[in-house]
Amino acid sequence: MTRQSADSTHWEAGQKPLPPRGRRNADIEQWDVEDPTFWQTTGRRIANRNLWISIPSLLMGFAVWLMWGMITTQMRNLGFAFTVDQLFTLTAIAGLSGATLRIPASFMIRIAGGRNTIFLTTALLMLPALGTGIALMNPGTPLWVFQALALLSGIGGGNFACSMSNISTFYPKKQQGYALGMNAGLGNFGVTTMQILIPLVMTVGIFGAIAGDPMELTRASGTLIGRIEAGTDTWIQNAGLIWLVFLIPLAFAGWFGMNNLRTITPHPGTPLQAFGKIIGLYGVGLITSVVGVAALGWLNMWLALPLTIVLTLGLLRLMPGNVRSNIQKQFEIFRDKHTWSMTVLYIATFGSFIGFSAALPLSITVIFGNMMEVAADGSVTRVANPDAPSALTWAWMGPFVGALIRPVGGWISDKVGGSIVTQIISVIMVAASAAVGYVMMLAYNATDPNQYFWMFLTLFIVLFAASGIGNGSTFRSIGVIFDPQKKGPVLGWTSAVAAYGAFIAPRVMGEQIKAGTPEMAMYGFAVFYALCLVVNWWFYLRGNAYVKNP
Repeated sequence: MTRQSADSTHWEAGQKPLPPRGRRNADIEQWDVEDPTFWQTTGRRIANRNLWISIPSLLMGFAVWLMWGMITTQMRNLGFAFTVDQLFTLTAIAGLSGATLRIPASFMIRIAGGRNTIFLTTALLMLPALGTGIALMNPGTPLWVFQALALLSGIGGGNFACSMSNISTFYPKKQQGYALGMNAGLGNFGVTTMQILIPLVMTVGIFGAIAGDPMELTRASGTLIGRIEAGTDTWIQNAGLIWLVFLIPLAFAGWFGMNNLRTITPHPGTPLQAFGKIIGLYGVGLITSVVGVAALGWLNMWLALPLTIVLTLGLLRLMPGNVRSNIQKQFEIFRDKHTWSMTVLYIATFGSFIGFSAALPLSITVIFGNMMEVAADGSVTRVANPDAPSALTWAWMGPFVGALIRPVGGWISDKVGGSIVTQIISVIMVAASAAVGYVMMLAYNATDPNQYFWMFLTLFIVLFAASGIGNGSTFRSIGVIFDPQKKGPVLGWTSAVAAYGAFIAPRVMGEQIKAGTPEMAMYGFAVFYALCLVVNWWFYLRGNAYVKNP
């Protein structure tokens, strides 16, 4: 095997790569983690350092990206002058932007380098965090401002693609399940961290006069530790400002503690040149995200999303200089049938996790926040449920379980094979999705919806657990199926398409709740999971499968 260093010299098979020298964050010229000696003496230490800086950076990305599920719930409790549909749309815009930005982000590592990319993409999260905090200080802030901030929050979603692509290059094949499971699984804790931390920090004026005055709740709210009654002072602006406390030191950690691998990125250029490439790539994604949002006004969602993806890929092919040639080279992944089969399977696992994480808080608020009341003449109307469970108290549980169990999914898949694990969890997701749809129907039409809440929550936790295990098993399969040059872009691409779940789930569930048939959304998801069973069996489990149980 031959490896190429940054100065275009070669070293032959059998020649041991030299250990990196100089600054801890210096670019690494030679890197061969499949060599046991190099891995034990040098590679493992460097890989683990990059992993443990990557994990909290990714965690912050998830927190900023998906914070709108909790923020919109509290905006409703504070009486912001927006409809439920408009609030669901804010969550959906962040989901669409985050998914679209993953497409250009999946190519960043091989163009700009891992250290450069993780540093800048983490630092960019400060823009939506600070902007959201300022906008929430004034309940009269217009909707378009929140829409723009939700769009920028998608940077956090995009960061997943470059983070996973980067970490996959640091570890040998036999540890792909562990490395990707730890990075993604603990990174996914950003959802739970956000869902627990935001309700708590909104109860205290932790930033003093800098953050402005509190507002009074017009509806009861809650935190992890219990219910908060209407009339209580609330600092909703802290939901955005709190992330600056973590993002500033993490940006420094990324710059001074991570590395660019020149075997993966031979020509990243100077840091400023690399930053220009990253901003250019994200600029393309933001433009096409705006087009996608606009297209939703005059096209069906199932047409607008493919249009957004195709437009993004088309504009990337028009990027100037060596960026274009590098991207076109990576476009070879689209000729591989396994790129498409694994994309479908990852939509079922990660798409479900991220979509339900985004949609669950407001779904709890709408489905259980009202109940049916039967008048003396037999007529039925929906009225407020005075004892409704608070989404801010309970919504964190599902994402917590899903994130916690994801590394376990990777570890089990390393032992028994990824596809057999994917098949088992797909069966569970078919059954759980159909069951939760039935319970949602009962709760929505009940005079006492609270009696169905625990069944509803338990079934959703089962869905989150299954999707979490599947996240680990599908990424492990990708790490085995594809070679080192294709693996990173495929990881990024599959995660990009699957991330549209953060847009689709809130949109579909919001539309079906508005129509009075919330169960239809879950029945539709169950049919999709059944389709994934067939795809997984055909490609990876049948007798003459293309790749047997990777």
